[in-house]
Amino acid sequence: MTAFILRRLWQMLPTLLGVILLTFFLFNFVGGDPAYLLAGKISSPEQIANIRTQLGIDQPVYVQLWIFIKQVMSADFGVSWSTNEQVSQIIATRIGPSLTVLVPILIIETVLSVALALGVAYVRGSLTDRSIMIVCTIAMSVSLLVYIIVGQYALAYKLGWFPVQGWGESFSENLLRFSALPILLGVAVGIAPNTRLYRTFFLDEINQDYVRTARAKGLSENTVMLKHVLRNALIPIITNLMIYLPGLLIGHFLIERFFSIPGIGREVILAVERSDFPVIKAITIYVAIATMFANLLADVLYKLVDPRVQLK
Repeated sequence: MTAFILRRLWQMLPTLLGVILLTFFLFNFVGGDPAYLLAGKISSPEQIANIRTQLGIDQPVYVQLWIFIKQVMSADFGVSWSTNEQVSQIIATRIGPSLTVLVPILIIETVLSVALALGVAYVRGSLTDRSIMIVCTIAMSVSLLVYIIVGQYALAYKLGWFPVQGWGESFSENLLRFSALPILLGVAVGIAPNTRLYRTFFLDEINQDYVRTARAKGLSENTVMLKHVLRNALIPIITNLMIYLPGLLIGHFLIERFFSIPGIGREVILAVERSDFPVIKAITIYVAIATMFANLLADVLYKLVDPRVQLK
C-alpha cells in the first residue's frame, strides 16, 4: 500500500506539469493581453507598457513560464488584479465558507441517496419503484436556479423559516442558520440523479451469480442486500463521489452567489467578471491537484472496501 501511494504521488508530478503548461498557454495566448484589460478603454501606450512591466509579461515566454512554475511550487500566485489582495489569502478565507455548506450537502445527499436507492432496488419493478423513479426524473428536469428562487421566496421570505441571505463570524451560526437553506436546496437538487444512478449500481449487482448463490444458500433478502449487494456496489459509488469531490473546491457557485456566501464559487464568478487571471489560474491549479488526490483516495478506498482489489 505504501509503495503504491508513493508511486502514485511521484506520477502526479508529470500530470501537474501538463496542467501547468496548459493553464499557462491558455491564459497567455488565448485569454488576451491582461495589460489592455487592466488599463481599460481609455489608456495610453505608456500606461500599457508600464502595466506589462509590472506584471512581467514583457519578459520572454520561458521566463514567464518559470515564474508561473515557481508560483505553483510556492503556492504564491501574487496579488489579485481587482482587489490587490494576496491570492493565497483570498483562497484561505474563502475555502471555509464553501466547505461549511458543501461538506454537509455531500454527506447528507450520499447517505439519503444510497438508502433510497437500496430501498427501491429492494422493491424493484413495483409501483413504489416506478413512482420514485418518475419523481426523480421530474426533479432532475428542474434547474438549480428554480430551486433557489422558489426556496428563497417560499421558505425564507414568505414563511420566514430561514434567512434569505447572510454570513456571520461564528461557525455554528453559519452552519445552523445561514447554511441551513442552501444545504437543504443542495440536497434536494442532488438526491434525484444520485438515487437513479445508485439504483442502477444495485440492480447490476442483484443480477450477479453470487447473489443467486447467496439466496440458494438460504440467506434472507435483507442479508443479501446489506451484506453482499451494498458492499460490492460501493466501488462505483466511491468512483462517483471522488469525481464530485474536487468540485467542493469550487462549490455550487449559484448557491453561494444567491445566498451571499463568501466562498470559492462566488469568488470564481467575481474573478471571471473582472478578468482577474491570478485568482482564476490559482483555483484552476488547486482544482487539478484536488482531482489527482481524489483519484488516489478512490484507489485506497477500493482496497479498504474490497480486499480482493490489487493495487499495482
